[in-house]
Amino acid sequence: MFYHGFPSEGINNVSTRPRTVNIGALMSFNSTVGRVAKVAIEAAVDDINSNATILNGIKLNISMLDTKLSSGFLGIIDSLRLMESDTVAIIGPQYSVMAHVISHIANEMQVPLLSFAATDPTLTSLQFPYFVRTTQSDLCQMAAVAEIVDHFQWRDVIAIYVDDDHGRNGVAALGDKLAEKRGKILHKSPFRPNNFTPEEINSALVKIALMESRVIVLHIYPSFGLEVLHAAQSLGMMGSGYVWIATDWLSTVLDSDPSLFTTRAMNDIQGIITLRMYTPDSEIKRKFSSRWNKLSQGKDSHKGPFALNTFGLYAYDTVWVLASALDAFFRNGNLVNPSYEIINVIGTGIRRIGYWSEASGLHTGGEAPNHSYSSVGLYGVIWPGQTTQTPRGWVFASNGRHLRIGVPLRISNPEILSRIEGTTEMFRGYSIDVFTAALNLLPYPVPYKFVPFGDGKTNPLNTKLLNKITIGEFDAVVGDITITTNRTKIVDFTQPYIESGLVVVAPIRKMKSSAWAFLRPFSPMMWFVTGMFFLVVGAVVWVLERRLNDEFRGPARRQFVTIIWFSFSTLFFSHREKTVSTLGRLVLMIWLFVVLIVNSSYIASLTSILTVEQLSSSVKGIESLVTSNERIGFQCGSFAENYLTEELNIHRSRLVPLNSASEYERALKDGPAKGGVAAIIDERAYMELFLPTRCDYGIVGQEFTKMGWGFAFPRDSPLAIDMSTAILKLSENGDLQRIHDKWLTRTACSSEGAKHDIDRLELKSFWGLFLLSGIACFIALLCYVTRMAYRFSIHSNTNLEGSSHSTRLRSFFTFVSEREEEDNMNISKKKHNEKGSSRRVAHEDGLHSSSVTVHIAEHA
Repeated sequence: MFYHGFPSEGINNVSTRPRTVNIGALMSFNSTVGRVAKVAIEAAVDDINSNATILNGIKLNISMLDTKLSSGFLGIIDSLRLMESDTVAIIGPQYSVMAHVISHIANEMQVPLLSFAATDPTLTSLQFPYFVRTTQSDLCQMAAVAEIVDHFQWRDVIAIYVDDDHGRNGVAALGDKLAEKRGKILHKSPFRPNNFTPEEINSALVKIALMESRVIVLHIYPSFGLEVLHAAQSLGMMGSGYVWIATDWLSTVLDSDPSLFTTRAMNDIQGIITLRMYTPDSEIKRKFSSRWNKLSQGKDSHKGPFALNTFGLYAYDTVWVLASALDAFFRNGNLVNPSYEIINVIGTGIRRIGYWSEASGLHTGGEAPNHSYSSVGLYGVIWPGQTTQTPRGWVFASNGRHLRIGVPLRISNPEILSRIEGTTEMFRGYSIDVFTAALNLLPYPVPYKFVPFGDGKTNPLNTKLLNKITIGEFDAVVGDITITTNRTKIVDFTQPYIESGLVVVAPIRKMKSSAWAFLRPFSPMMWFVTGMFFLVVGAVVWVLERRLNDEFRGPARRQFVTIIWFSFSTLFFSHREKTVSTLGRLVLMIWLFVVLIVNSSYIASLTSILTVEQLSSSVKGIESLVTSNERIGFQCGSFAENYLTEELNIHRSRLVPLNSASEYERALKDGPAKGGVAAIIDERAYMELFLPTRCDYGIVGQEFTKMGWGFAFPRDSPLAIDMSTAILKLSENGDLQRIHDKWLTRTACSSEGAKHDIDRLELKSFWGLFLLSGIACFIALLCYVTRMAYRFSIHSNTNLEGSSHSTRLRSFFTFVSEREEEDNMNISKKKHNEKGSSRRVAHEDGLHSSSVTVHIAEHA
C-alpha cells in the first residue's frame, strides 16, 4: 500500500458468502481532493473486482454520492440514505465538519466510516469507535510545523485558518505543539468557512502586516488558499523578511494541477514552505501513477485534466484496506509512524528540503524518512524575496509607532542615569550608553523614544515602573534595574550588563600606629595558644631527654630555665641544646615545622599592617547589623528594603529610606544617636560612586548578594534575546568595560573597608598544625611512659615486693629521674647478683650431695 506501518490481514471466513458487498463513498466531486479521490476509488474497486484472490469471488458494489462543497446538510442526508441500505462501510466523508456529525450517526447505526481526508485531530476512536482515519491526523502535521518553527529559532507565529472544526482544531493543536517548544501563536485570523470576500481577506492581512511577527501559518482549504496568497502578494507580504508555512493543502493543489507552474500564480507563492504527506515508493504506487493519465482522462471535461495527489493515493488505499483487512484495521485507528515531506516552492517548481516523522523529527534522510543515518535538520531554503538568509521571524510593527522606553527619573547618581537639562526625552549616563551601544549592534533599526517615569523629587519605585510594561504602557525599561526573582516573573530581562550586589557602608576611622602594633597580627586567643604550646613542647622534650641528655639535667632551677629557654629559642631556630632521643627528635621536628608556618604568617601579616593603611569600624558587616538594633539606611525605591525585611528578617522600623548621596552622608555623619543611621545598605555600583570623595566612610565586610542590572522587556519579547546577544558582544570586544570606565571609574580613597578583623590571624587558621604537634607530643609521651613502666617493673621485681602504692610511685619517679647509664648499671648489677646467688645455691647443693654419698658408702 502507499502508506506504511499498517498490518495486513485477511477478513474472517463466513459460512455464507454473498456475491456482492455494498460500500458507499461520500465526497465533494467539485473539490481538488474530491475529483482525484473519485477516480482513485473507482480504479481501486475495479482492480479488486478483477482480482479473484482478494475476496474470493465477492464483488464490491460502490455507491458514490456528491456531498457538494457548500452543503453539509445534503451530505448528512446522503449518509443516512447509504446507512439505511445494506452498506457495510462508507468511505468518507471528505470534510472534518461533516465527519463530526456523521460519526455520531455511524455509532448508532454501527456502520464503519473510513475517511481518507478528514484530518481534524479531535476525531478520535475513543469518542467515535466506528470512525477510522485512513490518512494522517493534523496533530502530526502541526507537530511538524512546530518543529520547523523551532528549528529556525522563531517563537511567535500568526495563524490564518478557516473557522470550522477543521481549522479551529488544527490551529489548537498547533498552539499545543508550539507551547512544547516554548513558542506561541501571537495572533489568530479566522475566515468564514464559505464565501468570504476579497475585502475580508485584505482587511485581515492588513491587520497582520502591522504586527511584529513575520511567521505566518496558513491552514486553509485548497479552494481559496491561493486567493489569500495572491492578496498577500498584492500587499507586499511575500517579500524579504516574511515566512509563510502552508499546511498540506498547498502541496495538494500543486500536485493536482501541474499547469499552475506555468501561470502567474507561481509569483504569489515563491519561497513558501509546505508539507506533503509522505508515501514511500513501491511497485504498486508506480503502476498506479503510470495509469493515472488514462484513468483521469475525460473524467472532468469542464475543468480539464488533473494529476494525482497524495489524497488520491490514500483514497485508493482505503478501498484496499476495506477489502482485505477491515477487522484488523479497527484495532489501528490512526496511521502508524506518520510522516511528511517538507517542500519549498522555488521558481517554476518545488524542491523537497527534508522530512518530518513522528519518530525522528526533522531530517534530510533518503527515501525512507525513518532511516537512522539521516542527518538532523533541513536543506537550505529559498525564502520569500529570493533570499537564502533565514528570516528573523519578526519586525517592529509598521504602524509608525516608536517603542516607548521607560526611564526612571532619579535624583541621585547622575553618572548612571540622568535627564539632559532643558529636554524631556533625552537622557545620558552609563545605562543609556550601554543601551544605545547594544542597539547599534542589532542587525535592524529600532525606532524608540525615552519616556521619563517619576516626579524628579524622589526616586521612583522600580516595581511600579516594571508594572508599566505588563499593562502595555511601556515597551521596555532602561536604567539601573536590578534583576531579582520576583521581577523575572512579570518581565523578561536581558543579560546583565553589570554585576552589583548589596554591600554595607559605615563610618570608618584610621587605626593609629602604637608601640604595641607588633601584637596586631594575632588575635588574643592565637597568642595564648601559641605561648602555651611553646611551654608544652619544651616540657615534653625535657621529659624525653633528661635520662639521656646531661643538658636537661641538674638542679630544679636550672631545669626550669632550660625548659623556658629551649621552648622559646625554637622560635628563632637557635636552641643550643641537642636532642639525642628518637622520640624527642620526632616531637621537635614536627614543632619546628609548626613554628616555621606560624612565624612566616606573623611576618607577612605584620608587614601588611605596617605598610598598608588600616581602617576600623564599629560595624563589622551584615551579620553585626542583623543582630544589632541600630537604624539602617537604604536607597528609596530599591529592592533592598524587601530583601532586608523578607530575607534577613530586619524589622521595617529600623529601615530609613534615603534618596541622594547628600542624604547618605548626612545620615552617616549624624549616626543613630542624632537620628541618623549606623550603616547604609546599597548596591556596590552606587557605592563606588559615593565613596571616592568621602574618605570617612567605607565598605565593611563582604558583598552579601550576587545580582546585576538588566534592561526589561515584555515576557517572551524577541528583542530581549537580541539585546542579550548584543550585550555579550559588547563584553567580548571590550566596549562594555570602556563605557564602565568612562562613567563609573573614579580616583578612590585608599580604603578597602574595615580590615581590623580581616588582617588578624585567628586560631582557626592554625588549629590543624597545633593539633598535629599535640598528637606528636601525646604519642611520644605515651611511648616513653610505657617504656619506663616496663623497665621499672624489671628493676622493682624483688626490691619492692609487698610495698605500698605510694612507695612504689615514689620509687617510679626516682627511677625515671635517674640517668640512663645508672639505670642500666643497676639493672646489670641486679642481674649479676641474681646469677651469683644461683651459683652459691648450686655449690651448696653439690656439697650436700657429696656428703650424703660418703655417708652411704661408710654405712655400707
